[in-house]
Parts: sequence; structure tokens; C-alpha cells
Amino acid sequence: MAVSLLLAALAALALVGINEAGYRQSSRALADIDEAQQVRGTLNQILQNMLDAETGQRGYLLTGEASYRKPYDDAVKQVDGHLATLRRLYAARPAELTQLAELSKHVLRKVAEMDMSVRLRQDGKDDAWKFVITTDVGREEMEAIRTTASELVKTSNNTLQRSQQQVLRSLQLARVGTAIVALAALIAFFLYLRQTHALRSIGERQQEALQRERNALEDEVLERTASLAELATHLQDVRETERGYLARELHDELGSLLTAAKLDVARLKSRLTDAPDATQRLQHLTELLNSGIALKRRIIEDLRPSSLSNLGLVASLEILGREFGERSGLQIEMALEPVTMDESRQLTIYRMVQESLTNIGKYAEASEATIVLKNYENHVIVEVADNGKGFDTQRMRPSTHGLAGMRHRVEAARGKLTVSSTPGRGTRLSAMLPIVKPV
Repeated sequence: MAVSLLLAALAALALVGINEAGYRQSSRALADIDEAQQVRGTLNQILQNMLDAETGQRGYLLTGEASYRKPYDDAVKQVDGHLATLRRLYAARPAELTQLAELSKHVLRKVAEMDMSVRLRQDGKDDAWKFVITTDVGREEMEAIRTTASELVKTSNNTLQRSQQQVLRSLQLARVGTAIVALAALIAFFLYLRQTHALRSIGERQQEALQRERNALEDEVLERTASLAELATHLQDVRETERGYLARELHDELGSLLTAAKLDVARLKSRLTDAPDATQRLQHLTELLNSGIALKRRIIEDLRPSSLSNLGLVASLEILGREFGERSGLQIEMALEPVTMDESRQLTIYRMVQESLTNIGKYAEASEATIVLKNYENHVIVEVADNGKGFDTQRMRPSTHGLAGMRHRVEAARGKLTVSSTPGRGTRLSAMLPIVKPV
């Protein structure tokens, strides 16, 4: 791995060096190309200005019209600027500056010759300007201008060719460097792949060993989870059985005792009509016995709701909601649809609603609650909602407010419990249970 990384680093450094050298050479060459193109363009402009000036001069000399002189004046004004541009471009080239000085001399002479003829024509000295025109001075200066300009253009073309060749060499160097670096990168990549394959083989063997251990642990966890779930279901069934047994004992034994005591008090009360104080005490005792009987009934209903087996699920939920509303002062709204299902699932629904109402009374600080039972033929939906303070479900502990017990009870019946709540917007518990017809 270290060898491949070192080789890759060296290849990267070499590529950077080659690219940097090529970039600098190409930048200089492109600058020279741009300068050569500016020189050529400026020289062409000077030649064009001289031709325009000569054409305007001849037109003015022949016609005397001022309009023919305008091209001449414009061209003469531009020549100085173009010469200044060339001086700037040739500032670092003494040889070209010498040629430029020669060109400037001829241009000035030609301009002076044309200016003389124009002024003579303007002053009405026809013989004089005609004489100037017939001389060969202007033609010779123009030829000298063309010759000097051609030499400068040729020099510029040579510079342009050298710069283009420099760019080509830089590109060739970059190609060779890239090929070398690519070869080095391929070698480094091959070494990396070989080492990676070896490490992957080792990692796969370790991963397989870890996977086997993980599978064994997961199987053990699943087995223990299933055992715990089975144990929890068994404990729940045992608790319901004990509740039923205790409810029957309370109903049979304690109920008969309280009823017998109430009857005895009634007999005593009928025999002690002449003792007002005793009668009052017996009346108080009767009220206490009635309270005890009512408490016994409520305890029995909490332990094992007799209404569930006698009246059915819907009636039991109505009684549960009504009694809870009377005790807590909450407004309870119920929408319950008839449903036929086995007794264990009816008890699951009853216990879920009972636990939900208990939580509402303890924690919700609500003023209204809703109980909904919907029948969808193959499953039922049970919802208990309130308009209380709600809570953050993301921060809810698994055992909070008896939710763990409700969830286990619903899931043991092959159902699903969903808790929806937002702080300040109430809470909604919804359970979906499949319908299993009683046998």
C-alpha cells in the first residue's frame, strides 16, 4: 500500500510540474502571438491610413471640394496613434525599434509631402501643387513605407511562427508527461488493487466470522425475546385468571357477607323504631354498607368486567366511558360500532380503552376525550383521543404511562398499536386488531 501511494504521489507531482512548465511556456507564447497579431494589425492600419490619406489628397487636389479632404484629415490624425502603439509594442525589441524609426521617418515625409500639396491647392497655387505631384518624392516615400512595413510584418510573422511552435512543443511535452504519469498511475493502481484484494480477502474472512457470531447472538436474542414475550403473555393470562378468580370470590363471598349484613341491619332497624339514636346509627351503617357494596362492584368490574360477558363489548365500553366521565368530570364522546369477535380480543380492547382513560385522567389535563370503535369486517380499529397537553413521542420512554403493557397486549393479539401526540395538541392512541370469530 505504501509503495503504490508513494508512486501515485510522485506521478501527481510530476504531472503538476509538467503542467506548470507547459502552462508558463504556453502563456509566454500566447502573449507573443497576441503581440504579433497586434503589430500586424497596426501596420495594416498604417498602410490603410496612408492609402486613405493619398486618396483624399488627390480627390481634393482635383476638385478643390472640402468633402474630399475629410478622409485625408482623418487618416493623418490616426497615423500618430498607430505609430505610438507600435513603439509601445516594440519597447523591449531594439532591432524592431530601429525599423520602426525608419518607418516613422518615411511616414512623416510622406505626410509632409501631402500636406504641402494640399496647402498649395488651398492657397490657389495650382502650378506649384502640380509640380509637387509630378515629382517622384511621394511615390518613393510610399514605396519605402510599404517596404519597411513588409519587413516588420515579416518579423512579426516569424515571431508568430516561433510562438506557435512553442505552444506545439508545450502540448507535445504535456502529452508525453501525461502518458508517463498515466502509466505510473496505472502501475500504482494495479499495486493498489492487488493490495486491496488481499485486504478485502482478509476483511471478508473476518466479516464472515463476525457474521456467524452476530447470527448466533441474534438467534439467541430472538429466542430469549420470544421466551420473554411468551412469559409476558403467560403472566398476563395468569393475571387475568387471578383477577377473574378474585372477582368471583369478592362477588360470592364478600358480596354475600355485605348483603347479609345489610339484611341484619334492616331487621334491627325495624325492631328499634323506638330508639331514634340507634335508628340513626343503623341508617348510617346502612349507607356505609351500600358504599361498600358499590365499592365492591366497582372493584369487581375493574378486576373482571362482568358487563363484557353479559352485555357485550359495545355496552361495556359505553359503561366504562360514562362512569369515567362521571368520576373525572370530562366530556366523553363515543362512536361505537357493533363487532363480533372472540372474548380474549374483546378483553384486549376493553383493557386498552381502560388504561388509556386512566392515563388521560392522570396526565393529560384534558377537558374532552373520544372513544371510537370501527368495524371493517376483517379487522377493527380502536381509537382513544383527548385534547390535553400531549407530549413529544420522540422523547417517550418505552415504559411511559403503561404504554408498554398496552402495546404488548395488542401485539399479543396480533394487532398493532400507534401513538400520535404533539405537545399542546392532545394525544391519540389507535389500535388495529384482526377479527377472529368466536368458536
